[in-house]
Amino acid sequence: MVHESSSRRRLSQNSYPEDIGRSVEPAADSWPAVLAPRLAYFAAVARTEHVTRAAQELQVPQSTLSRALVRLEQDLGVDLFARHGRTLSLTPAGRTFLGSVERALGEVERAAETVRADADPEAGKVAFGFLHTMGSETVPALIREFRVDHPRVRFSLVQNYGEWMLERMRAGELDLCLTSPVPAAPDLVARRLDEQRLRLVVPEDHRLASRKRVRLAEAAEEAFVTLEPPFGLRRITDDLCAQAGFRPRVAFEGEEAETLRGLVAAGLGVALLPPPAFARPGVVELTVTAPRAVREIGVAWLADRPAPPPVAAFRQFLLGRRGRLLP
Repeated sequence: MVHESSSRRRLSQNSYPEDIGRSVEPAADSWPAVLAPRLAYFAAVARTEHVTRAAQELQVPQSTLSRALVRLEQDLGVDLFARHGRTLSLTPAGRTFLGSVERALGEVERAAETVRADADPEAGKVAFGFLHTMGSETVPALIREFRVDHPRVRFSLVQNYGEWMLERMRAGELDLCLTSPVPAAPDLVARRLDEQRLRLVVPEDHRLASRKRVRLAEAAEEAFVTLEPPFGLRRITDDLCAQAGFRPRVAFEGEEAETLRGLVAAGLGVALLPPPAFARPGVVELTVTAPRAVREIGVAWLADRPAPPPVAAFRQFLLGRRGRLLP
């Protein structure tokens, strides 16, 4: 059975120009450009077996449709239809061609419906990236609150470090991301939403463990466990240590904050980390009094990319959470 596409039934007279039937000699790699505008015409005539009825269905002049079919056959060098007065029937070559045309048009139809569904303001999709440290508590709480008013919006969630997410956003794979530090780039729009205090995490038997507050300079001789250099928190750690007058002696590097806490609990070093979602046994978390140990959290998106309605709605929701983003 010939694939019936709702989008093809809605084709207007202006969907295809009059010169669509112009015969060309395609280059070796240009068959899609030559054939694509004519495939819906071909499929409609194959379905109705009548040029006049197909033209009425497509809402195009019969002369335009007839010329397009003739030129299509000329370009392919084969007869796709056998003519019987006002009616037509597919030749063997036409039936072979029709199978591939139906699959191609079906893929286009599915792709169109997918992108339309993703842009639906009530039930569309948001591709959202965020830092690992925000995945256990902050992001689930944000999505739960947003979905009170937008219960059918879907999310594609990605956790990674900031630079990686920004590159995925530039590649069109993400709509928005929560990141730190707040990026400054000409192709991005970034807004500061909140700040998060960082703590010096030490083993429970550490010499500083009995304290509540500490100056970062007091840890200058300690071994540090940190995130790897691409991570924003690593750059913040290096900057804060530099402000305190020393360069951290890095003993271990990792990709996840809770793994670093485990290394601290094992006595392998100290770390500057955001507060955990749940208390971790074996470590003590100290307030850093100097320098001011915080990281800014912001939302970023591409400056020149239009935001589909669900993305715009979620972005506005995040901007409305300024100063109260974090639990």
